[in-house]
Amino acid sequence: MRAICGLLLREPGAARGLPAMLAALAPYGTDAAEWTEGAIGLGVRAGPMENSNAAGPAFHCDRAAGLTVAADARLDDRDALCAALGIPHLERAALADGDLILRAYLRWEAECPNHLLGDYAFAVWDARTRTLFCARDHIGARPFYYAATAQGFVFASAVEGVLAAPGVSDALDEAVVAQALTRASFASASRTFFKAVRKLPPGHTLTLTGSPSVARPHRYWQPEHASAVRHTSDDAYAEEFLALYTQAVATRLRGTDPIGTHLSGGLDSSSIAVLAARELRRQGRPAPVAFSWVPDSAGKPPSEAHAPEYEATDAVCRQEGLRVFHRAPRAEDMVRVLRLDGARPGVHVLASEDVVQRCAAEHGVRVLLSGWGGDQGASFNGRGHRAHLLASGRWRQLVALGRAVGRSPLQTFADAALPLVHPDAKRRVRRLLWGADHSHGDFSDEPWLRRWLIHPDVARRTGVEPRCVPRLFNMREAMLWDLGHGDIAERIEGWAAGGAQHGIEYRYPLLDRRLLEFALGLPPEQFLHGEWNRWLMRHALRDVLPASVLWNRSKRDPARYDPMFDAFAASLPLVRHLIEEREVPPSRARYLDMPRLLDRLDAARFRAEPRWASIRRALQFLDF
Repeated sequence: MRAICGLLLREPGAARGLPAMLAALAPYGTDAAEWTEGAIGLGVRAGPMENSNAAGPAFHCDRAAGLTVAADARLDDRDALCAALGIPHLERAALADGDLILRAYLRWEAECPNHLLGDYAFAVWDARTRTLFCARDHIGARPFYYAATAQGFVFASAVEGVLAAPGVSDALDEAVVAQALTRASFASASRTFFKAVRKLPPGHTLTLTGSPSVARPHRYWQPEHASAVRHTSDDAYAEEFLALYTQAVATRLRGTDPIGTHLSGGLDSSSIAVLAARELRRQGRPAPVAFSWVPDSAGKPPSEAHAPEYEATDAVCRQEGLRVFHRAPRAEDMVRVLRLDGARPGVHVLASEDVVQRCAAEHGVRVLLSGWGGDQGASFNGRGHRAHLLASGRWRQLVALGRAVGRSPLQTFADAALPLVHPDAKRRVRRLLWGADHSHGDFSDEPWLRRWLIHPDVARRTGVEPRCVPRLFNMREAMLWDLGHGDIAERIEGWAAGGAQHGIEYRYPLLDRRLLEFALGLPPEQFLHGEWNRWLMRHALRDVLPASVLWNRSKRDPARYDPMFDAFAASLPLVRHLIEEREVPPSRARYLDMPRLLDRLDAARFRAEPRWASIRRALQFLDF
């Protein structure tokens, strides 16, 4: 795990700006290195440079070619890349991933990301053409932020690094603030809370030639062009998927760092834990340490509602001989998370992950495997397929799918038609039939804007409106929308920043580029098959997972959320005291309806009306 940063200025003097940027990246490690040449400067911050992830030296240089690379990278399928580059077998093991990036750029220049697999963010300085070329991996597993200033161009692996550069303003972008304060989940592929700071979107490159302040991102990964995958049997699909999945897990075990894994009891995290355990056992390495969001039952039988989650994690651990650590947030943990700066990317996703990171660090884990991203790819639930069958006149198939899950034809047609009428139609019908459900601030008797705690003047000034979810007419459109609207990268960015505080690097097997492109090419029947959704995963993993995990239909996890909401409720009076005892109001209070916010910081009221999303968003943004 490492962080990179750099400056390309109009005038010589890059060396003067790097120390402050590297200081802001201190959570990424104790070692800092600089490389400067007139107006260009690159920096790297990491743990001891002998690290186990094949990153090699701080910079990768080819003086004859005039190339210098700063990279935060973990490349996959190195042998195929080396073969394409003509690198002899005997030389491959000694080459760091940054060296391969340099050679790939030397060979393919701006097209090199099309030939790279893995997680990466890097910058290449080409002295021959006075060009700075930057790239981010297909899914955004490694963050990359930048800003154009009067002095030139700056970039870093963290927002803090960019803000520390000379000439970068920390003024907030009110439009982004307003959207974030009125969404249960807000993400942008390119914007941050700071006007001056942008994200390089996942799957994009950025090239600066000539003027150092003119940066134009270019999209190189186009998942909508994924090739169709067609086999003659379910077994053939399952066989190819399992081979790709096993490879995706194995490549993320590279190195000697202690490995940990999420274990929620669901298909995604459980299968990663099992495949990782088996591969590590084959290599003669220790089994991964499992970490669960489900709290320890302290020897007591779990409640009826919570029992399935405990049974699923226990089944996986018994099967593979894993040790699992349970950790749920307490009130003081929640206060700490609520006091994190919500203007930093992804802070809102740390409510339950912060304690997992702390627990993992306590047990010496340096790499944490996560099943995040499975729902958008290989374990997609088939959303959009029923609407497509209805719209295309394939009504017999639609009725057959409904009957398989016990739905009448009328119910089946209604379920398929509602998303075509309006993307929010299903939720509104549920609201009418079953009443309000305030658990995530989704349903309310109040007008939309009144549900949130934004100051009315800010709402009027920015013209903020409800989030618009597009109507999706088939499954492929739904998958592409899930991949492209920013939620995946937002979570990754938040976990990366939080993990850096504890020396932890996240890796996501189910977001492997080859695996995602394979999933995007599948026919709908591999996701909705008879009475089962997520069919491909269930069929392919039948010899991998315990039956209690494999055939579990529910995605609900009350054993995770109930304790988190209890901790949140208990934290509210503590937070109110911290706000009220301040002599000077928080500087960001002007963006919030403070009387309403303070009124909601009451544990009893929250339990009666759990407006989790609106309160959390407001408090994490407030600098108290």
